[in-house]
Amino acid sequence: MIETKDILETIQMIQDEHLDIRTTTMGISLIDCIDADINKAAVKVYDKITAYAEKLVPTAEQIEKELGIPIINKRIAVTPIAMLCGACPSSDPIKFAYALEKAANEVGVNFIGGYSALVQKGFANGDYSLIESIPRAMAETNHICSSVNIGSTKAGINMDAVKKMGVIVKQTAELTKDRDCIGAAKLVVLCNAPEDNPFMAGAFHGVGEPDCVINVGVSGPGVVRAAIAKAPDNATVNDIADLIRRTAFKITRMGQLVAQEASKRLCVPFGIVDLSLAPTPAVGDSVAHILEEMGLSQCGSAGTTACLAMLNDAVKKGGVMASSHVGGLSGAFIPVTEDAGMIDAARSGCLTIEKLEAMTSVCSVGLDMINIPGDTSAEVISAIIADEAAIGMINSKTTAVRVIPAIGKKAGEELQFGGLLGGGPVMKVNTADPSKFIHRGGRIPAPIQSLKN
Repeated sequence: MIETKDILETIQMIQDEHLDIRTTTMGISLIDCIDADINKAAVKVYDKITAYAEKLVPTAEQIEKELGIPIINKRIAVTPIAMLCGACPSSDPIKFAYALEKAANEVGVNFIGGYSALVQKGFANGDYSLIESIPRAMAETNHICSSVNIGSTKAGINMDAVKKMGVIVKQTAELTKDRDCIGAAKLVVLCNAPEDNPFMAGAFHGVGEPDCVINVGVSGPGVVRAAIAKAPDNATVNDIADLIRRTAFKITRMGQLVAQEASKRLCVPFGIVDLSLAPTPAVGDSVAHILEEMGLSQCGSAGTTACLAMLNDAVKKGGVMASSHVGGLSGAFIPVTEDAGMIDAARSGCLTIEKLEAMTSVCSVGLDMINIPGDTSAEVISAIIADEAAIGMINSKTTAVRVIPAIGKKAGEELQFGGLLGGGPVMKVNTADPSKFIHRGGRIPAPIQSLKN
């Protein structure tokens, strides 16, 4: 029996505390679209996506209206496109990007993820050509997101791919410099990429997934912050952790409800609920403000990593009890330009890239949505990627780098993307030259803890 106070509490969360379903993401396998003729393959890709996702947006809007729960994004994740490129290695992969963009416009989704390659152990047919095409694909489309997995705990880190991705990130920013370098905001480099992630830009449909599946990403940093704000000043950290767990449980139950309803109405299997706290630039919807509500004067101060570790752990513990299938990334995101509190902390200088790197060792993802000076070298970007991948590899967790070289701008200036991507200051980067290390190439061996069989 649902009690009246629970209903009223949920209504307050939605109306006053920014509680929402951040994304309903349909995963679609494109394995059966592989063809040696890229033109035929691109047509198959478009046809399958538009057939499977035809009712995704109207169904989500109907659920949103009936249940009164905001569903912010409707998205699609597809099989890594590099796998399709392997059948037609001499063709230009950009044709797949055009097919994906056309399909996104047809079905009305916000983003399609999966213009991706998985190269943690080396390059297969199609991988290199797809990676080479990423700058153009991000510049010439509006709805496509790209990801490249360059390392894992099992495989180690592919330093040849790391070197290449520093160049690709820089080129992507340069090709979209007339739009505040937004192309780089749609590109992420990962270590230990999950195959069921509903959040962009790292979403793709893994080879172990069903032919089609519905994944839901919930969010609610404003709800967690409001709950902590109501705690008495003498509450211990144990009390705060327990409060976060109980709040995460409530948030995730809502996500489970939406996921099951979407699954039933679309006649598609329910995959996972990703219970990550994903912030937005809106005031009151910030992970940084949660940490400050715990007792920090500002995010980035001493104690930030400890507070974030407790938050991440409590969110997982509370959420995992509320859903039959939890997956994706699940925890707390710290994308700088997408979080009002992070933006303020970065502007004041309290939050630095070095502190963010420390925080990534205990949160759900990595160095996310960080604007860096436009003259940052490709080698420095590669080294940043390598550092984050090392944290993920050693700790058996997902880490990622999504940095935006602000072409023509220096530290202290601003980039503005609008919408959920937000905007914020260009942050200072250590420019000591790592070129010799980056140009060595090869592969960092997998750590000893990878030998679990």
